[in-house]
Amino acid sequence: MSVTETEIIRVAARGDGVTADGRHAPFAAPGDMLADDGTLTPGPHHATPPCRHFPACGGCQLQHLDDATWGDFIVDRVASALAAQGLETEIRAPALSPPHTRRRATLHWEPAGRLGFTGEKSHAIVDLAECHVLAPELFALVAPLKRLLGRLRLKRRLDLHLTLADQGVDVLIIGALPEGLEAAEAVTDFAQRHALARVAFDEGYGAEVRWEPDAVTVTLGDVPVPLPPAAFLQATREGEAALVAAMQEAVAGAPTVADLFAGLGTFALTLPAKVYAAEGARDAILSLKAGAARAQRPVFTEHRDLYRRPLTTTELDRFAAVVLDPPRAGAREQAQALAESKVPVIGYVSCNPSSFARDAKMLVDGGYVLEWVQPVGQFRWSTHVELAARFTRADSQPR
Repeated sequence: MSVTETEIIRVAARGDGVTADGRHAPFAAPGDMLADDGTLTPGPHHATPPCRHFPACGGCQLQHLDDATWGDFIVDRVASALAAQGLETEIRAPALSPPHTRRRATLHWEPAGRLGFTGEKSHAIVDLAECHVLAPELFALVAPLKRLLGRLRLKRRLDLHLTLADQGVDVLIIGALPEGLEAAEAVTDFAQRHALARVAFDEGYGAEVRWEPDAVTVTLGDVPVPLPPAAFLQATREGEAALVAAMQEAVAGAPTVADLFAGLGTFALTLPAKVYAAEGARDAILSLKAGAARAQRPVFTEHRDLYRRPLTTTELDRFAAVVLDPPRAGAREQAQALAESKVPVIGYVSCNPSSFARDAKMLVDGGYVLEWVQPVGQFRWSTHVELAARFTRADSQPR
């Protein structure tokens, strides 16, 4: 009996390869050939996964793709989300972060001694012996942290937030609070030996710092900003640079800008304008305020929940441009107010193409033109897609 083979033509949103007739094949790349019996013959875009933990580890889903195909996957995700809303525009070549550049990650530890990411579609922990996405400074702590946590004899599964700050690695351990002199000495010795920026524990009542010889900061633009434990930070420096460049281009020439969902100031501190920055997380907006004041930047900050109290059209119309970078859920209420405003230019940063496309549809229906989208792949070999975009009103000029 002859065997019929069908070519994989694209990669679906969850990472499966798909044929023209709709058959799905796990870990298949465009150009692979799928036989009737499910056998897969690798094609020219099928890469050899570099990590021994793939595909069990949930940290990566697409190590079987070469960079060109991973980039095509990112563009397709954006185009498909826009098409679902009846939209299309220029989609630029994606900015891809290289391996070993993730500067923040959440790992997990269990008393049996395993420490790593959880498995794909599983709560089981993959014990990391190597990692091709983490920055070397973060991965270098995996084995030492396992030894420390074992020595502390903690009895619960823990989450570990690792962030590369200006002063070194910032470690926040959630789920336990070590007690006693021996534990305190062990933590201090560990922090000193590995030149950590900070070590904190959170048993559920907020972070309790056990080691912080110098105030921990992260530099955004050229401004050192106080870094709260586990604060949101763009995953890679390369990804941050791509998003910042896109927003600088999007609102170029605007003398006044509203930065909504401003966080620590990734965009507010890099725009050559007078900036109003609104953020719902109190720790983040206080850090931005302190950093801007110390650097004497013209940034006015407000602690404001933009879901419960989005800026009104009257407030928005005071600005020559708006930048917004909402969480994955998007900014439905704020986008509706923007759609009814007279703001000439909007720069939108998103980590979810679907919620972005929903909000983009509201803006376009309100009279805006979606000029371009810049996709960004910060999460190496992941199905996670980020983007930046520019909207303009055809009858408006920056004020």
